[in-house]
Amino acid sequence: MNEIVKKNGITYGIITGILSILITTLIYIIDLKLFTSLWLGFSTIAMYIIIGVILLSKTRKELKGVLTFKEAFTTYFISAVIAILISVVFNIVLFNFIDPSAKATIKELTMKYTVEMLQKFNTPASAINETIKSLEENDQFSISKLLQGSIFSIIVSAIFGLILAAFFKTKSSFPQ
Repeated sequence: MNEIVKKNGITYGIITGILSILITTLIYIIDLKLFTSLWLGFSTIAMYIIIGVILLSKTRKELKGVLTFKEAFTTYFISAVIAILISVVFNIVLFNFIDPSAKATIKELTMKYTVEMLQKFNTPASAINETIKSLEENDQFSISKLLQGSIFSIIVSAIFGLILAAFFKTKSSFPQ
């Protein structure tokens, strides 16, 4: 594996993981209601996209403008996996050992927010009740659910990495 690919993937993975910890910590400190905020969720996703673009731009520049699809994908994927693992470990520690009561509060806030959203869309009461029952039975911050979520995040990141790699790979010229 190319050393630049490995170094950038690891470095940006750590940076993104630390940013994720900082965001989670700030939300936790400021107001747990922010965990249900759509605009904050979209802003965080936008931040991760920007970091991915910066990562691949930097890697291509360091490789003197030549970046294969495989190198671009590998760089992004290493970064994403490291960031996800750092974030998940932090969330496991925060919500299962440091402050388990926070996850109960967030669950209540999520249920309230979900009911409000479903009512805005005129969802039948039976469907709302089913959704609430499902939310009540689910502990989204349990260790197993966080680990399951990390697998889903890695899959989504891989798909996004494929898209980014397609954009950032160097266009090859075929002999005529």
